[in-house]
Amino acid sequence: MSSAEDRPEPDRIEGAPHPRETPHLLGQDAAEAAFLTAYTSGRLHHGWLITGPRGVGKATMAWRIARFLIATPMDEGDGLFGAPPPPETLDIAPDHPVARRVQAGAEPGLFLLRRGGMGTSDKDREKNAADGKFSKVIRVDETRQMKGFFSLSSADGGRRVVIIDSADDLNESAANAILKLMEEPPARTVLLLISHQPSRLLPTIRSRCRELRLTPMSPDLITDALAQAEIEVPGDPAALAELAGGSVGEAVRMVTLDGLKIYAGLVGLLATMPRFDAARAQALADLAAGRGGEETRALIYHLIDFALARLARTGAIGQPPAQEAAPGEAEMLMRLSPSPAMGRAWATGAEEIGARLRHGEAVNLDPAALILDTVFKLQTIAGGQAA
Repeated sequence: MSSAEDRPEPDRIEGAPHPRETPHLLGQDAAEAAFLTAYTSGRLHHGWLITGPRGVGKATMAWRIARFLIATPMDEGDGLFGAPPPPETLDIAPDHPVARRVQAGAEPGLFLLRRGGMGTSDKDREKNAADGKFSKVIRVDETRQMKGFFSLSSADGGRRVVIIDSADDLNESAANAILKLMEEPPARTVLLLISHQPSRLLPTIRSRCRELRLTPMSPDLITDALAQAEIEVPGDPAALAELAGGSVGEAVRMVTLDGLKIYAGLVGLLATMPRFDAARAQALADLAAGRGGEETRALIYHLIDFALARLARTGAIGQPPAQEAAPGEAEMLMRLSPSPAMGRAWATGAEEIGARLRHGEAVNLDPAALILDTVFKLQTIAGGQAA
């Protein structure tokens, strides 16, 4: 495993510690217990598919499992007569040699497979990775590095662990290489595949894994997780949790990019419809067009989609969500989507607006113009007219 220096990493959430640096995983006791049960049975599966929504701790779980498997002797807790009592937690002391090596990115029994730098040559890929310019997929070139890992780590006789973060990023050739590895897994090796959308993986890969599903987190647990990462929650923790969909990773993004404030502004803009506040609309457009604001722009598009989904749901069921994600949201939702017919109109509008935003981003349309066009579309729907 390469050294984990302080450099850009494709699997790190901006503003939060890397998953290998997170000492505890909150809210996923059931998943941890399921893995420990399999471990103590003496029939530990060689492939684990760790699934669940983005940001709920899948990568943190993978790193916890990796530390545990490498640090725990192979004859301990595997159901053998006379073995010590089975472990009740995946915790490994921070001062344990394995924990220290994992933290430093120097554990020989662990291989992290993730996206590499952009480029066609090794030199270009290395330089681009150091500059934070990563490929959009995991290529077969990255998977071939595992051959050296298996040959170098085979002499010590301990377990070897491969973390794939994420399996969703595997291109076709890389996915087939992983499939071949799973069909003939090396001895004493466990593969941990992190996936946000397991249905998109090769069925043959899914069938060779045992699934470990993580669930969304409550507002209290999200607050605790942010406190563990030394991130202060601005505003109402319950609103943040609602906006983040029970995802700690998404909550970090909301805090880092001021998502609560942006969504409150969007709700305020919607509340003025079918007339709308031109100053609010222009402020949102200017924010999306800010220099170097790709992440903020992506968040704005996400929040527009979030608001539209809540409008559609409110009309369908006749009431707003129990928890507001911004002050005044419930009143706005009920006024703009008071009936199933309006709920359907907002659902249709969500599809059209989402497609427009994705297309506009793909062809590099002016972000400010794209947002203003979206506002006019929202005004049309709010006025009850056919789009």
